[in-house]
Amino acid sequence: MSHRIVVDLGFGDAGKGTVVDWLCARGPEPVHAVVRFNGGAQAAHNVVTPDGRHHTFAQFGSGTFTPGVRTHLSRFMLVDPLALAAEARHLAEVGVPDALDRLTVDADALLTTPYHRALGRARELARGAARHGSCGMGIGETMAYSLAHPDAAPRVADCRAPARLRRRLAALRDHYHDAFPKAAEQAPDVQALDVQVPDVQVPDVDDCVAAFAAFAKRVRVVGDDHLATLLRAGPVVFEGAQGVLLDEWHGFHPYTTWSTTTYANAETLLAEANAAGSARRLAVVRAYMTRHGPGPFVTEDPVLTAGLPDRHNGFGPWQGAFRVGHLDLVALRYALSVAGGADELAVTHLDVARDRRDLLICDAYRVGPDLVHHLPTHPPGDLARQETLTRRLLTAEPVYRPMTDPVEELGSATGLPITLRSHGPTAADKTPTSPRSHTPAQPSRTADRAPSRSAAGPGVLNRGSVPTGRQIPPLHGTGQG
Repeated sequence: MSHRIVVDLGFGDAGKGTVVDWLCARGPEPVHAVVRFNGGAQAAHNVVTPDGRHHTFAQFGSGTFTPGVRTHLSRFMLVDPLALAAEARHLAEVGVPDALDRLTVDADALLTTPYHRALGRARELARGAARHGSCGMGIGETMAYSLAHPDAAPRVADCRAPARLRRRLAALRDHYHDAFPKAAEQAPDVQALDVQVPDVQVPDVDDCVAAFAAFAKRVRVVGDDHLATLLRAGPVVFEGAQGVLLDEWHGFHPYTTWSTTTYANAETLLAEANAAGSARRLAVVRAYMTRHGPGPFVTEDPVLTAGLPDRHNGFGPWQGAFRVGHLDLVALRYALSVAGGADELAVTHLDVARDRRDLLICDAYRVGPDLVHHLPTHPPGDLARQETLTRRLLTAEPVYRPMTDPVEELGSATGLPITLRSHGPTAADKTPTSPRSHTPAQPSRTADRAPSRSAAGPGVLNRGSVPTGRQIPPLHGTGQG
């Protein structure tokens, strides 16, 4: 029995959802459950079935179209009950009426509330032209509030204790009003759980308590020992969200997510369940690059952006534009390094690479007088250092060469076996490949030991102080080019 951890090496949107769907629907072993281990309702994992049904998975596992496959939201997830209810409604509309029946939620997971969402949107608007590209879902605010108020941040377990939940939500509402007393936010859909509320800036606390209590009655809330039971029952797929290049510590700050997007959270959960080392690390990449929202994107090409619209990704009022660029081996090597290596690679959107003969390969950056092939890596914890790297990347120019076969290029650049090729959106468009022996070029597989800035209390990834970091070195280059 083999478990898998699925992680995106890019900026997100590489196709994690469709890969997880294939693993559950047609993979080498029947999958028992999908475990979500980072992020929250801002995830957007698009799955299209062979008969044409489509769903954008946010909190449910992307294997939910396969009958019997369960979803477990671990303590590293940020759980938004209102968004979850809306997602369950859409799944029912496309033929999956039992998604909530197959769901378990860790009692210690943080709750994302309408107050977090209002805070995040107001803060992003206040940044003006310096906006970070928030998804507008309150994810960063959920994390930040939990760090500032570790003993008062609402968690899933509070949904079964109305008095405690009311106190915590009232404090959060007051925190929002104190921070942005003149903010004009529209109320989110707290009617998602059939709880009627007045049309006000943010919902009344009692209405939120009623909605969240209904959530706790509808889903199965479990303890931290539940994962071990899932792992014994059959193969489990750990489904990551966002991408390594958006990681809270290793991404290009401040254009990052408040989430650990590497394999680290999943491997922490496996270790706690006495199953360390039982999962294969599967990395997912597109045959070209994309990025949703602002931030460094060295190989961005306006011609590709205009010529390769993504059916399920577009301009978002909060996140911004969906951007397209050429395959960036410098960025992908960096992502693989900071993620601690991987075991296998899935390459998606190969149908696009087949049809677009103008796609290129970037194997180096020109930064001032330097020709850069490798970005510097260092122990996590120093966001100032990452911000310095960001400023340098914003001035970098790509050095291109023609693309031959993207699968061969990626296999050679990463040293990883390509075990899945995707030529379209459905599970039927995937071709598995048996791993062949190879000489690994990736770093040794070691869990990322970063302390998480995005969790507090029992939900912290690794308890301990944040490393101070050393003086920022120059980008690794080959001298004058």
